Amino acid sequence: MFVCRLDRPWEGTPFPLQGLELRTPEDVRKLRELCTYVYIDRHSELVDHSRMLKSGEQRPEQRFTRATRYANKLSIDEELPSAREALSTAAEMVDRIYADVASGRELSVEHVERAVRPLVASVLRSADAFLYLEGLRKHDSYTYSHAIGCSALAAALGRHMGLHEDTVFSLAAGGLLMDIGKTRVPQELLQSPRALSPEEFGIVHGHIGHGIAILEEAGINDPDVHAVLRSHHERFDGSGYPKRLIGGTIPMPARMLGIIDSYDAMISVRPYRAAMSRHQALQQIYRARNTLFQVELVEQFQACLGVYPTGSLVELNTGEVAMVMMQNRVRRLRPRVLLLTTHDKQPLKDFQPLDLLNQANYGDVIEIVRSVAVGEYAIDTSGLLP
Repeated sequence: MFVCRLDRPWEGTPFPLQGLELRTPEDVRKLRELCTYVYIDRHSELVDHSRMLKSGEQRPEQRFTRATRYANKLSIDEELPSAREALSTAAEMVDRIYADVASGRELSVEHVERAVRPLVASVLRSADAFLYLEGLRKHDSYTYSHAIGCSALAAALGRHMGLHEDTVFSLAAGGLLMDIGKTRVPQELLQSPRALSPEEFGIVHGHIGHGIAILEEAGINDPDVHAVLRSHHERFDGSGYPKRLIGGTIPMPARMLGIIDSYDAMISVRPYRAAMSRHQALQQIYRARNTLFQVELVEQFQACLGVYPTGSLVELNTGEVAMVMMQNRVRRLRPRVLLLTTHDKQPLKDFQPLDLLNQANYGDVIEIVRSVAVGEYAIDTSGLLP
């Protein structure tokens, strides 16, 4: 059930102001400790995603047409506490998921559900909060950060396209798990700074088959999740692998996650190259439209993220380096940013938000002049996590 109102103010309780989902006896116990009675919204259906992940029923392709119009239910500032908790939970669950599978234990469906459900809920409530926090986080492990980043981007793209919540969940779960098969690939190959031989590439490409096997062992039969794992390396022009599928023969979830996988890899530090800025990575994706990626999906992805995606580091015409906090949907070149440095690139002790669309307290107009790649300046944004 969904609790929409308490018999006391939400303030002073550990519950989110936007309402509370009751899914377990523990949820009821916590509620009983603080309330005598509550109000239930009977129109808010809670999907049992654990059952959905195990369901193998086929779904109509037209579910990828706009079915829902999402709007921000909370401002970024209101959503940040819940987004921070969702990010912390996702990081903990991904760590457990990969540790379990790497050690030979079965993938836990419960851990997948616990990682993805709060993440999706946060993205559906507020388009920017989770992506902003994820951009601030220090990424010590590419594998784990890539899983969370792709899951969040899949949820954001599904939200932007107006897909039903259960489809958004499947896409986000696919993003979280699409590289799970790499736990059965020699790590020295995955971390190699040198070019791999054809034989070694073949071993790495085998992570797709390993991933499908891991899903089947866990009883995960969700067709969208399977499509993502099986085909996210296929490319629109037929140049991908493992089956060199072309165009519409690539399942829609895999076409979407193929873009997301490539984008998130570009903005991440790898053993063999530095990270690109988010703006540069979007430009690379755009140049590959109608060759590697379907043009309509590329356009949707760019419209979803904006010119300077949330979490981007940018340099202003006044010299400061800032991080994009939130998009201004009307004026994409003027997002809300967080100032990180002084004009001469010295770290600020107290960070300062600035809305580039509304600059009433500033003399000259401040605007973004370029994107900044991670590591270009010695800025550790992990200390800015609220």
